[in-house]
Amino acid sequence: MLTLHFAPRSRAVRVTWLLEEMGLEYDLVSYDLGDPVMRSAAFRSQVHPMGRVPVLVDGDVQIMESGAILEYLLTRHGDGRLRPAPDNADYPTYLQWLHYAEGMIMPQVNSYMVETFFLPPERRSEVHAKRAMKLMGQMLVPVDAALEGRDFLAGAFSAADIMTGSAAISAKSIGGDMSALPHLSAYTDRLLARPAYQKAAAL
Repeated sequence: MLTLHFAPRSRAVRVTWLLEEMGLEYDLVSYDLGDPVMRSAAFRSQVHPMGRVPVLVDGDVQIMESGAILEYLLTRHGDGRLRPAPDNADYPTYLQWLHYAEGMIMPQVNSYMVETFFLPPERRSEVHAKRAMKLMGQMLVPVDAALEGRDFLAGAFSAADIMTGSAAISAKSIGGDMSALPHLSAYTDRLLARPAYQKAAAL
């Protein structure tokens, strides 16, 4: 049985989303963000050295980082589902968007959240928050362009949509303006309507 260390509104939602799309059974060990348990020496030594989630346990395997977990699940348990085969013409595009989320979008989402939520009010910077929001908007433009004329980023729905799609959903949730990005706006609506996403987001 797969076990996932999880917290709502974290990158762990990506993993539960994939698990639901794949129809895999799993146990959830759930925490609240900021839970003191995650900062404990036991958690850091046994689960995640930085006191974070997600962490997936699969028998003797324990793996962290949401993107790595998705790739692991697809390789070990996917049976070819939710990603194009390496000889498929869409495979390079799939790889690009699988990794774009963490390389481009989420650093700006993180910076904005730090400056508007995680830091105490006296340490927040409106200048840094506005810059993060501006950069985030710029990072979304190529995603919008890639979606012109297609429903998903790499042919059929794939793990690339879970990664970059979840980043776009996060950007939208913190006030990212998609009014000039019609393809991306419609895309996030399609993703939000998927039953597997809705179940994962409700955990």
